[in-house]
Amino acid sequence: MNFQFSNLLGAPYRGGNLLLTTNELLSSVGNRVSQVNLTESSSATLPFECSTEIQTLCLAPDGGLLLAIDNDGKSLLISRKTHALLHNFSFKGPVAAARFSPDGSFIAAAVGRLLQIWHTPGFAKVFAPMRLHRTIGTCHDEITAVDWSPNGQFIAVACKDLTVRVFSLHPLPDFRPPILAGHVDTPMGVFFAGPQAASAAAIAGHQPPALFTVGRDGALFTWVFQQASAIEHMASHQGQSSTAGAEAELPNSQAEFPDSSASRPAATQTFFVDPWDSLKARACAVEAGAPAAACHPWPGAGWRFRCANKKNFQQRGARLTAADFHRGTGILVVAFSSGLFELYQMPEAQSIQVLSVSREALTSVSFNAEGDWLALGCACLGQLLVWEWRSETYVLRQQGHFYDVSVAAFSPDGATIATGGDDAKVKLWSIASGFCQVTFSQHTAPVTGLAWLPEAKAVASCSLDGTIRAWDLVRYRNFRTLTTPSPVQFSCLATDPSGEMLCAGSLDTFQVFVWSVKTGRLLEALAAHEGPVTSLSFSPVGPLLATGSWDHTVRTWDIFSGKGGVESLEHRHDVLAVAWRPDGKRLASSTLDGQIYIWNPHENELLGSIEGRRDIAGGRLSTDRRAAGNLSSGACFTSLAFSADGSFLLAGGASKFVCLYDASERILLARFQISKNKALEGVLDVLNSRNMTEAGPLSLIEDAPSDNEEEQQRQQRGSGPAGAKGLPGTGAKLRPAVRSRAVCLSPTGRSWCAATTEGLLLYSMDQSLVFDPTEFAMDMTPDAVHEAMTKQQHLKALLIALRLREPGLIQHALLSVPHQLVHSCVLGVPPGPLPQLLTSLVEAMTDSPHMEYLLHWAKELLQYQGPAIERMADSLVAPSIRLLRQGLSRMRSDIGSACTSNLYLLQYLSQAGLTDQTSAPDGHPSVVPDGKAEYASKNSNADLGSVEQSVPAEQLESAQKKTKREPILIKLQKPA
Repeated sequence: MNFQFSNLLGAPYRGGNLLLTTNELLSSVGNRVSQVNLTESSSATLPFECSTEIQTLCLAPDGGLLLAIDNDGKSLLISRKTHALLHNFSFKGPVAAARFSPDGSFIAAAVGRLLQIWHTPGFAKVFAPMRLHRTIGTCHDEITAVDWSPNGQFIAVACKDLTVRVFSLHPLPDFRPPILAGHVDTPMGVFFAGPQAASAAAIAGHQPPALFTVGRDGALFTWVFQQASAIEHMASHQGQSSTAGAEAELPNSQAEFPDSSASRPAATQTFFVDPWDSLKARACAVEAGAPAAACHPWPGAGWRFRCANKKNFQQRGARLTAADFHRGTGILVVAFSSGLFELYQMPEAQSIQVLSVSREALTSVSFNAEGDWLALGCACLGQLLVWEWRSETYVLRQQGHFYDVSVAAFSPDGATIATGGDDAKVKLWSIASGFCQVTFSQHTAPVTGLAWLPEAKAVASCSLDGTIRAWDLVRYRNFRTLTTPSPVQFSCLATDPSGEMLCAGSLDTFQVFVWSVKTGRLLEALAAHEGPVTSLSFSPVGPLLATGSWDHTVRTWDIFSGKGGVESLEHRHDVLAVAWRPDGKRLASSTLDGQIYIWNPHENELLGSIEGRRDIAGGRLSTDRRAAGNLSSGACFTSLAFSADGSFLLAGGASKFVCLYDASERILLARFQISKNKALEGVLDVLNSRNMTEAGPLSLIEDAPSDNEEEQQRQQRGSGPAGAKGLPGTGAKLRPAVRSRAVCLSPTGRSWCAATTEGLLLYSMDQSLVFDPTEFAMDMTPDAVHEAMTKQQHLKALLIALRLREPGLIQHALLSVPHQLVHSCVLGVPPGPLPQLLTSLVEAMTDSPHMEYLLHWAKELLQYQGPAIERMADSLVAPSIRLLRQGLSRMRSDIGSACTSNLYLLQYLSQAGLTDQTSAPDGHPSVVPDGKAEYASKNSNADLGSVEQSVPAEQLESAQKKTKREPILIKLQKPA
């Protein structure tokens, strides 16, 4: 089966830096990279995985290359334009920070206490795309932050040894990097000042700043670069005590560069704030007559750094956790562990805005290229925010499930997915955009079951808190809450095809409760099982309800006729999941021994079984004493789902695999690995024996507390809700195990999802991989399509594109057909490629502005090809029809919202115009200087013609009475 990874939904932000481009937000979700388009309100996840969780993201200045680095220092070089993986590379150690140079030709990476500078890979084919330029190892402790100078010739780094150092890109003769000391806590950020800060300082009459550094204790230092004679002159007047410890420290206790008798050009004396390339300045100096030996890219003797200003943010014990500086606007943002961030205008350090967005620590902050939007990440809550600080509004506010996603269900039209998690929340996700539409948080315990009511207007959820809640998806409210006479914990939920009844199974009383959705009354309690009820499923075509339990039985019930239990299907082990085939003639059940049984429930007959223990087995936990191939415990399926046509069976369980079986032949068709993240338990098949000790795995031994706040939060999350509360038996270093707790197939048959440890994985069918070679000829090429369009042979071009099955080429040929020729092209399309044409039409609706043109195509196809579509098999055309319905609904919603906003805007403008008319003098127009004026007659309604359609007649009459309809003076302005 050609299912490919499509998206990752519900995955929370777990840490790492954020990147905010012009209209996209890049963040790490586990070992993957998520990109959110802020203008189109869509979210997508790149189909590449790192070995462990991603810690550092680095983006080229032109936005073409993305470098994703995980906790072990292994990186992926990705092309964002083509979404292609270009190179895998290892830095041989954790990377705390990485930055591209301003011209994008170098990458500076902080690997422990080493600063490595690499050449950026080019377009030429080479054996090793990443080439090391130089390594600098003069820092005494780990590097925490890196920044490039505007001209790209110098690099400033902040270290845990409480110093800031400035290095050169190229090895320079007799160059000694300056050491800036003075912080009493770890520096968290270092930033080169830009032209805006320099011009602001010049206007204020101050020395232009060169560097800004911020410490974890909230201290902000402003460093200037000036001649030593000026410093000595200031020291003679202010005293040596005022400047002691504020100057940069160099070897031999001198904060200056090497001596040089040659004078330096003025353009290079401010090399830290000069946006021009130093090589260009050097070339200009040589052309001016200066000797080449004297034109070095750094100033001459007697220049040193000096701390010109100190400021403490004073946040009442809160520690600074992240900072970012925008050179274009000269604005510095600092974030604190109290969930508060503050904006400062540099170099005056004047506070612009203070806002608290969370109760937990903010992990990362980042400006976009224009400096208007600010991205904020809170790893403790798994929340991402984009704040527009000028208008003080939210651009984005998304939060996934903080703990595991426990259950998922597709809506009847396949356009929305409902998810429930261990964080007691129910979320609705749009498949088209990948965004969370609404979150329901009324439950107080983990959600264990979901069921959609007919027509996708409501969804019901059950929880361990003993309640079943029905959610109205029109008004987004809880309109029904169902409970039992005595409190119970619900484990599963199901609704009948008509949506009139809800059934829920319990863990403690072993009963199945039946409610009426309309009245909310408890109709019946089915008591026959002798163990916890694990799964419920209604027959799609009949009145039967199937229930599975730990008592080794699957029972069928006829709850409409009141007959009670109909049949009991005996198993040899605990039943974990049941699922009906869409035609209601077959029932599948999975047991604890890894078997899947296929039953004829009407005849109580076992038709066959699938031995799935070896299919789902895989991965070894760190606490396992046996190899992965010899393990037999836990290899079972906990969730089953049939495809829309009943030909495939999807199964998932406590493993890193999801299996797809042929339901009739009972053979394995495909096996999907849901994660390759080595930070999760059960991903590796072979463990390193060096990590095993007599006391247990080395990774589970708590030797010393970590000073990294992110690491502490990650360890608490690894133990789930119990570990976060510090309950006994939950170790801080326990890692979550990879598993799929629920699987679900879309009604369209084109996608399926799995509720996993990392979030909701969405797989979609790649139609571009399906083609029939017999339909091809030698002349059927993309060039033939373009040639046919050039010759105005649009039907030929469309047919060739449909046979080539390239989505982009089909859309190009589709949109090139003139409006008057759409009818003839529709009549000329044979019935075979009609589903593919409908799918391409829907894909064009998502990003094309030609709404009327695409609606005309849809009308012609359904009107004149309708009989041919009806004669086709449902498995071929049904997914395309459902997609077309989703596209039309989405287009209707977009047009409706646009019309509503335009209506309100026109009403506002009309009322504003009437208000301005009341301020005119009664009957006497104002004098116009140029003498050219135009008057509207007293009884004319010409000035209201543009708004009559949007303003009710009653409002117009009342407005005319208030304004008395006096003449209005309109001044005509000549065009410039």
